[in-house]
Amino acid sequence: MSSPGAALRLFRAGWIMVREGVVAALPGDDLTGLPRFGWRFARLLTRPRAIGRGRSDRLAFALTRLGPSYVKLGQFLATRPDVVGNDMALDLAQLQDRMGTFPRSQAVEAIEGSLGRPLDDLFVSFGEPVAAASIAQVHTAEVGDDGDSRKVAVKVIRPGVRRAFFRDLEGFFLAARMQERYIPASRRLQPVEVARTLAQTTRIEMDLRLEAAALSEIAENTRDDPGFRVPQVDWVRTGRDVLTLEWIDGIKMSDVEGLRAAGHDLNAIAANLVQSFLRHTLRDGFFHADMHPGNLFVEADGTIVAVDFGITGRLGKKERRFLAEILYGFITRDYLRVAEVHFEADYVPRTHNVAAFAQAIRAIGEPIHGQPAETISMAKLLTLLFEVTELFDMQARPELVLLQKTMVVVEGVARTLDPAFNMWKTSEPVVGDWIAGNLGPRGILIDARDGANALLALARQAPDLAARTERLSREIDSMAEHGLRFDKTTTDAIGRAEARANRWGRVALWVCALALVWIAYRLS
Repeated sequence: MSSPGAALRLFRAGWIMVREGVVAALPGDDLTGLPRFGWRFARLLTRPRAIGRGRSDRLAFALTRLGPSYVKLGQFLATRPDVVGNDMALDLAQLQDRMGTFPRSQAVEAIEGSLGRPLDDLFVSFGEPVAAASIAQVHTAEVGDDGDSRKVAVKVIRPGVRRAFFRDLEGFFLAARMQERYIPASRRLQPVEVARTLAQTTRIEMDLRLEAAALSEIAENTRDDPGFRVPQVDWVRTGRDVLTLEWIDGIKMSDVEGLRAAGHDLNAIAANLVQSFLRHTLRDGFFHADMHPGNLFVEADGTIVAVDFGITGRLGKKERRFLAEILYGFITRDYLRVAEVHFEADYVPRTHNVAAFAQAIRAIGEPIHGQPAETISMAKLLTLLFEVTELFDMQARPELVLLQKTMVVVEGVARTLDPAFNMWKTSEPVVGDWIAGNLGPRGILIDARDGANALLALARQAPDLAARTERLSREIDSMAEHGLRFDKTTTDAIGRAEARANRWGRVALWVCALALVWIAYRLS
């Protein structure tokens, strides 16, 4: 049960959203009844100074007022267009951390507390903050090992952010439970599960050792990849609250004119970016899920360097095969196979008809084959596919939605660099190689090997499974003979829950009674 404080904080968040014009900026002309009345009333309560702002600016300003937890919530929901809709996701995708910096002295305290050493033992020099985000801020520094001085970037967790986030998280769960209870149509999107995912991903993001581990894993995966790398981690100067990385001297990919002036081949960079992302996705099953231009640098030799691995995505072998077969099916116009893949992966309930689903898939695929390849968006294709699967009760798959959202961003960056970018032609070498290796004869041998290993592992567990089965059988026989029994702790917990429910029920009745008395008084 949520605390009264969570409800109050949630009410405050809603009030700020109304006052900053976020609710008024939502499309409400087609609403009827009470929702339309609420929307019109929200327009009256909007601050005059908020009226002149665009919708995305209103949203950014409101979330910034609410604090780091809500900024992080907005950034997370930007990766879930299935939950908030494409328009809102685009607004949230433009949300930049606008948090103020915290004092250098607090950063020093966090570093020394996390690493257990004085700052002077760790760094030759430690500068003022150069960038601040909702969870952490970045400082420039210099380290000297064996007489060799080098520049590094030091990321430090914002003081008190964990406590603030977990306080606000209770309100997020309350809102998700209310949505599931009172808006049945939203249950397919699993709002409570979305809140749980937010909690988990943010816990990971607030432990900078885990971001360092993600960087290390990506570095190993891409060791032999041409034209792509990530910063090296300084593990000696990395802990839960501090992450030290090599300083990247490069041009941000958002600076297109700067890249052009430096003589870079923009078309080659666009192709390299997309092919690198697809390699990480299909080959490794582990990808950077926040590849906006501000997190991508281009070095003098054209190498792409990705930074800020706070958000990453993983795809299992089944999801990777699902993605590859879908793309291959659209290329070959084998819509029945695309439909069958959805059913084989248990993404679409088997109560639906495969042929009818294939017909819906055809409605997406056929228009594509009549267009020039450079105008076809792979990300848009996946977006349309998820819209169609909603009609067939496909449950939201967070890992696939995160992939689709990241692909939208990566493809958008590539088209910024090369307006005539051909996504399909560029992807073909990577996707084709993966399909040949995993869906052909070599893939069958790999599946057979994995199956044999699974059977061997099961055989090793056979004695333990037999013992568990025997214990379970005895317990079932005992329950059948003597009935189900609870221990004292469980019985006391059930009694307390029942008493609490009765108490809140009586409170609700008193509130209703007082409301009726007040209404009767007003009418008399």
